[in-house]
Amino acid sequence: MTLLLFGDQLGPHFHTGHDEIVLIESAAALRRKRYHRQKLHLVLSGMRHLAAEFPDRVTLVRASSYREAIRDLNRPLTAYQPGSFAAQRMLCELGVQVRPTNAFALSRQEFTAWAGGRERFLMEDFYHYQRIRFDVLMDGADPVGGRWNFDAENREPPPKRAKLGVPAPWWPEEDAIDAQVRKDLDAMNLPTVGKDGPRRFAITRAEALSALETFVLDRLPHFGPHEDAVLTKDWTMAHSLLSVPLNHGLLHPLEVVYAAEDAYRSGDAPLASVEGFIRQVLGWREYVWHLYWHLGAEYRHCNDFDAKNPLPQWWAELRPGAIRAACLRTALEGVRDHGWVHHIQRLMVLGNHALQRGYDPAALNDWFITSFVDGFPWVMPVNVIGMSQHADGGVIATKPYLSGGAYLNRMTDHCGTCWFDPKRRTGERACPFTAGYWAWLDRNRERMRGNHRMARAVQGLHRLADLDEVREAERHREIF
Repeated sequence: MTLLLFGDQLGPHFHTGHDEIVLIESAAALRRKRYHRQKLHLVLSGMRHLAAEFPDRVTLVRASSYREAIRDLNRPLTAYQPGSFAAQRMLCELGVQVRPTNAFALSRQEFTAWAGGRERFLMEDFYHYQRIRFDVLMDGADPVGGRWNFDAENREPPPKRAKLGVPAPWWPEEDAIDAQVRKDLDAMNLPTVGKDGPRRFAITRAEALSALETFVLDRLPHFGPHEDAVLTKDWTMAHSLLSVPLNHGLLHPLEVVYAAEDAYRSGDAPLASVEGFIRQVLGWREYVWHLYWHLGAEYRHCNDFDAKNPLPQWWAELRPGAIRAACLRTALEGVRDHGWVHHIQRLMVLGNHALQRGYDPAALNDWFITSFVDGFPWVMPVNVIGMSQHADGGVIATKPYLSGGAYLNRMTDHCGTCWFDPKRRTGERACPFTAGYWAWLDRNRERMRGNHRMARAVQGLHRLADLDEVREAERHREIF
C-alpha cells in the first residue's frame, strides 16, 4: 500500500522500507489559521527536501485540501497515527488505514497500562517508569547517582554578563529549496504572523543529525546549570534547539536520549545537565504526547477558572513594541523573530502573564500552536491548559505556575533595565507581574485556599494593607 506521510513524519523511522510514499501540500491547511511565517516555511521546506532526496520513492502532491488529494489518488493508503484528533478523524473517514506511530519511545498500549485508573498524572512518576523501561541513566535497579532528579543543581540565576558564553548552536544554510519556499509563500499571501527567516532549525535528516551532534559535544555540558535562566541578548543560551527536528519526526527520541547518556558515560557531560535534558525528552515530551490522546479531544476546552478574556491584539499579532515590561516584551519579540523561546519564557513569562490576566485558555492554546515553530496540536494542551493555566483543575500539576516579579528578577536579567519595579505592587511603576500575582490570588482565594501548595500565599493576602488599591489598579490596567 502507498504510505501517506504528514509534514511532521519525515524521518527514516517513518519511510524506511516503503517504496511508494506520498506527501501532500494542502493549501487549505496552510490557510486554516494565522500561522507564524517561519513555521510554514519549515513545514514546506521539510516535505520538499524529503521529496528531493528520494525522488524515486516520494511523490509530493500539491492540492487545495488533504481530502481532495486523498480522493484523487484513488488508491489504498496507509498512514501512521497523525498528531491531532482532527487529522485522525479525517483519515478514518476517507478509509485510510491508520497504523500506530513509531515516533515515540513508549507505545500507546504501554502508556494505557501505566495510566491504569489514575485520576492524576504526575510527570515524575511517568519519568521514573520511562527511565526503568528503557534502561536510561540506570545502575541496575537504581538511578545513576542515587537520585532521579537533579533539578536543584539546574536552577542557577543568569550570569552577570550579556551572554552565557557557550559554543554556538549548529545553524542550517538555506538552499535553493528554501528560496523557492520563500518565493511561493510570498505569492500565496497567507495570513501569517512573525518575521520571515532566516531558517534557524534543522529540517532534514542530515541537518538534524548535525544539530544533535553539535549540541551533545559542545553545548550539553553547559546546559543544566542555567536551563531555567533568561538572558535578554542570548535567546538560545545552552538549549538544544532540537524540538523542531524532533517534532517533525527527523530524530527519534531514543537516539537523542542515548546520545546524551553516552556523553555522561564517557565523561564528556555532567550528570545534572544530562539528566535535565533527558527528562525533557524521555519524560515530559513523551508524557505530553500520550496524555493528549489519553485525556481526549475535550481536554483542550477545560477552563477551571472560567477565564474568558480575549488575547490582546498586541499579543495575538506579535506586536510588542509598546510593552514596557522587559521580560514580556523580550519573550514576545523572541516569538516574533524566531517562532521560539525556551521553556521558562513560555511558562513563567508568557503563561504566567496569561494566567494572571485571565486569557481564554483555549485561545491561548491555539496561539501557542500557531505562533511557535515547534507547536503542534498534540504538543500544547498539556503544556498550556494543564501545566501553564491550571485550567484542568489539577489533573496535570499540583499548583498553578504563578509568580510575581521577585522570581523574574532572580531568574532573568530583565528587571534591572525595566521601566517597572519588581518590588512595587502599587503606583505608576508597579510591576504587572507582582501586582498581577496578588490580584489573581485575591480573585481566586477561595479556590486556592484548599490547595496545600498555595495556602500560605493566600494567607499572605491578609498582610497587604494596600490590597484594595492593588485590586482596583489591576482591574483597570492598560499598560504592561
